[in-house]
Amino acid sequence: MRESGQGTEGFTGLLSPRSAALTWSLLALLIGVLASTGLARWQYLHEQRMSQEVLERNTERAFDALESQVRTAVLVARAVQSVFAASEEVTPNEFQRIFEILSPGQMLAGLQAVAYSRFEGESTSDGPVFRVEMVAPVEGNEVLFDLDVRDQPDNVRAVWRSRDGNQPVLSSVLPLIQYRGAPEPVMGVVLRLPVFSPGPVPRSLRERRARFVGSLAVSFRLDQMLEQVVEASLSADVGLAIVDVSEADPQPIFERFSSSSGQHGQDAHGVQREVEVATRTWRLAAIFPEDRWTPSPTVWAFLTLGVLSSMLLATLVAALLGSRERAERMAARVVRQHQDTESKFSALNELLPALVMLVGSLDGRVRQANHAARDRLGLSLAELEAGRGPLLSDILPDSSVAERLISLDPQNGAAQVEQSTTLRGAGGELRVSLSAAAVEVSGEPGCLLVANDISPILELNERLRYQASHDALTGLINRFSFETRFDEMIASVNAGTQVGALLYIDLDQFKIINDTCGPYAGDQLLADLGGRLKSSIKPGDVLARLGGDEFGILLVDVDADQAMAVAERARSAIDGFVFSWEQRTFAVSASIGVVLIDQPGVSRRELLANADTACYMAKERGRNRSHLFQDSDRDTAQRKSEMEWAARLRQALAEQRFVLDYQELSYLKPTRNPEGAHFELLVRLIDEDGVEVPPGAFIPAAERFGLMPLIDRWVVDMALSHFDRLHPSGTEAGLCAINLSGATVDDESFAEHVIQLLDRHQIPAHKLCFEITETVAVSNVARVVRFMQRLRLRGVRFSLDDFGSGMASFGYLKSLPVDILKIDGSFIRDIESDPADYSIVRAVTDIGHQLGLVVVAEWVGSARTTELLRGIGVDYGQGFAIHKPERTPLHREGAVSP
Repeated sequence: MRESGQGTEGFTGLLSPRSAALTWSLLALLIGVLASTGLARWQYLHEQRMSQEVLERNTERAFDALESQVRTAVLVARAVQSVFAASEEVTPNEFQRIFEILSPGQMLAGLQAVAYSRFEGESTSDGPVFRVEMVAPVEGNEVLFDLDVRDQPDNVRAVWRSRDGNQPVLSSVLPLIQYRGAPEPVMGVVLRLPVFSPGPVPRSLRERRARFVGSLAVSFRLDQMLEQVVEASLSADVGLAIVDVSEADPQPIFERFSSSSGQHGQDAHGVQREVEVATRTWRLAAIFPEDRWTPSPTVWAFLTLGVLSSMLLATLVAALLGSRERAERMAARVVRQHQDTESKFSALNELLPALVMLVGSLDGRVRQANHAARDRLGLSLAELEAGRGPLLSDILPDSSVAERLISLDPQNGAAQVEQSTTLRGAGGELRVSLSAAAVEVSGEPGCLLVANDISPILELNERLRYQASHDALTGLINRFSFETRFDEMIASVNAGTQVGALLYIDLDQFKIINDTCGPYAGDQLLADLGGRLKSSIKPGDVLARLGGDEFGILLVDVDADQAMAVAERARSAIDGFVFSWEQRTFAVSASIGVVLIDQPGVSRRELLANADTACYMAKERGRNRSHLFQDSDRDTAQRKSEMEWAARLRQALAEQRFVLDYQELSYLKPTRNPEGAHFELLVRLIDEDGVEVPPGAFIPAAERFGLMPLIDRWVVDMALSHFDRLHPSGTEAGLCAINLSGATVDDESFAEHVIQLLDRHQIPAHKLCFEITETVAVSNVARVVRFMQRLRLRGVRFSLDDFGSGMASFGYLKSLPVDILKIDGSFIRDIESDPADYSIVRAVTDIGHQLGLVVVAEWVGSARTTELLRGIGVDYGQGFAIHKPERTPLHREGAVSP
């Protein structure tokens, strides 16, 4: 019993020091393990939270960059739209130049093309018809010229929506046709903006639809845009999903999932945000998987050191001290990690081109600023670090904006601001687009400012506005701006507060200089004359280049005499100018039409028509003069009569009321004509009453209204269809001459038509001769030569008519492939009494023979003239003294059709 009691007492008594030590060691070990596990878990969660915050900030920056790209794309499209709104016509060269000036490829990631499609109306069955006219850049986008927008219903809907709202509209994701035929379709999006006819911005839906003329498209390659803007900011193990939620059925745009991210949020979390992208809503989601964060060495160090410290009970104090020392080292390591992260963000902030500043809300001072802000605003880094930065009101001239930014408070629903304003910079004021948001730094409220310099965009817009309103060649205002000033003057006249006058200036024979010396010479002449015309007007008057070789002047507060005096000064300024180009000189003159603007209720269209009429009258009366428009002007009545002739001529062609006369040429050589009879065909018109109309009554009207090609074609068809019935000699006729107008020579299909007729009717080509006047031949030598050579290859002969009446020189005879030279009748008429005319005819005849040409003299009016021409050596004579025109046998027999 005693032994038994002693054993129980020993078992239930106090533990031995060793047992106690073991017990406390186990207890310390348990507590240490638990504490170490808790500390390791805290460190793990802390590192996880810090890494997630970094990812979230990077994600938000990527999303902001995507929004900024879309806003920049809209600005570029708006800039191009403004050019179309300010110009009557934008040519492909100008479109390319606009693209080069804007350089959108440097600002927009994934930009594929900027294109303009002209709206050509609604097809009855297939929908709207668009034709792509201009693309920039052209390289790589050639297939767009074959694009039929009707094949892309979503694209069509974007066009209509942008037109009706005059707003940028983004299409849904669609395959880019530039990569048609690739193994996999390359997807993209298209930003649409409408193009309206020039004028003020249309306000109503009806006006927008009425003035809609085309659509601008800015297309992006989606993978490149997202890779450069969004993906570049996110690491590869972060999933990314972009969905278009603009419509009831969301459309996936882009998905990227790493091997550890999962899909659609399974075992993952992240950042989600909806972005408004030009009338569409994109939902952006960055997916962070739960298993992304693995325990760091620090976590394992906490756990290991805690267990080891618990096991070292014998050296508890030393272990605790050692644990404290190790904990301090670990804390320092954590601090260094935080400092490294902060320095990376600071370095990134320093490299940003935008101006970034942190302003304290309590005192309104700038606390921090990146390198761009310090450089552009002249801020001192030392003063900022010392807390002596400038007040926000010192760099922001608009005090109300400064107060509003400082008072931003997310608790009151005012967390951010975006607007354009001005900052005081080191080099002067700086125009910026300012974004601000309320933040809290170290427990103190503040305001984070991000400013982007928009001065280059404003300067570009100013340049575009100037180019849209001025003529690039002369520096004068263009027709669009001139018409705006014109409308203002008409409104003042209608209100009874002002009178004025319009001068319409058209250069004489400008086309000859332009065609002879080339377009560069013509441009230089126009630039020189623009400067001379400026000196003829007073301040307040408006001078503009209206197009081509036409200028317009608006005079303020003048009467008829004063307007004519200004017109005379302008005419003299041009008439006194001698234009030199490549050792050649040209005398320049102009015809000026003057119209008074002193009666209310007259439209711009009517005034311009009157000015054109007055200018035409000045040209008709000899050019190089001014003419004041009057309602009673007989010449004006004649021109109106010519307009009536156009309808009469069309009806005469339809009713076969044209007939042909022939006039023979006399062979002046002593021997018999080896070729047979030579004659010229002359067209005549029989009016509705059966009376013959002389050519001088209808030919000018036919030329003015473009009907001469129809008449010429009728003559040629009739002549070649009935060649043996044109002259009494029938098939023995030697040569039939037919006059051609300049418009007919310009018709590229006419030569082929003649060849077909010659083949069809088996007419020897050498019996056909076309007469082309000197003026027509000189107007465009290259084109006329191509026309002549095409027919001369078949044997058709050509005659240069009216030589000497225009501005041609003997040099043209060497370049024109003619067979016959007809001396103008003005030199033949007085050859008996005027020695100068006699000498000119002799010289022309000698030079013509030296060039191997047959020489013909027109207007032979007497036997004496015939003898003089025979003595000079002229080959043929033509005129009333030789043969008066007669009706051809063809039309003596009755009306026929070709």
